[in-house]
Amino acid sequence: MDSPPLTFYLIGEKMQSVSVCICAYNEANNIEKAIRSLYVQQIEGFVLKKTYVVSSASTDDTDKIVTELINEYPTLELIVQEKREGKNSAINAALSRVDTDIVVLFNADNVFRDSKCLMPLLAPFDDPQTGIVGGHPIPTNDISTFVGFASHMIWEMHHNISLKVPKIGELIAFRNLGISLTVGKQSDEDIMKMELERKGYHSVYAPDAVVLNRGPDTVKDFLKQRIRVNIGEQYMKKDYDFEIPTWDKKLILHATLDSMKTLGFHPFKLIFSISLELYSRVKAARHVSNQKGDVVMWDIVESTKKL
Repeated sequence: MDSPPLTFYLIGEKMQSVSVCICAYNEANNIEKAIRSLYVQQIEGFVLKKTYVVSSASTDDTDKIVTELINEYPTLELIVQEKREGKNSAINAALSRVDTDIVVLFNADNVFRDSKCLMPLLAPFDDPQTGIVGGHPIPTNDISTFVGFASHMIWEMHHNISLKVPKIGELIAFRNLGISLTVGKQSDEDIMKMELERKGYHSVYAPDAVVLNRGPDTVKDFLKQRIRVNIGEQYMKKDYDFEIPTWDKKLILHATLDSMKTLGFHPFKLIFSISLELYSRVKAARHVSNQKGDVVMWDIVESTKKL
């Protein structure tokens, strides 16, 4: 049975147009779920004009799956990059074709929690001073395990910090001002946030714009992912003098306490989670201090692809 199309309602004089960009590298296991979760979204006052899937030299069935889905969703378009050049290059490939008011960046290994999660991401753009909006990622990992708890702890802290100072990641929407991303950098969301804030626009966190993702299941995969993310954030500070909220010690302390209220007080799991993150940050700091360069392309963390 075909999924119902996106529903649009006109509010005010003009609907704002929206494009969605999904970057993919060997996402055959998840790409169909991601796309279908997008096309059941119910939005008002906005119209989804186009969805671009940028496949960066995928060697699995990603391209085939997307091509088949185009028959079902005519606004879906596949852009194939013959050479893998990193996520920012893929985003730029989509941005070069975008002609809409708003752009949504949606990861291929995420799915919307339900049909009402895109609208909270778009609603803040009714304010002309809103430049970028971040969604609320929630992991699907088993919280009873140590590594699963660590994944939940990371994203719960991300959520609590964002309630005070928006930390943009995983799912974002931004006003299309013709900004392109630096190809030699990893942090796509932070660069876009920085550019828009420097132009005088506001950043907003939308806690009801929920996407589900899968965190790492093993210590090895957790460290692999967190070291890479922390390298990118440290280069944002080093190269752009851009402050990342999740590095603010006061915000971290308050977010830790708030997160324990939600996740419960589990001292051993808490110590384990903090130790993993501290180790990741130390390793990342050494990487940056040794001038090894940002991590523009990375190997897939396999345990995060089991959404």
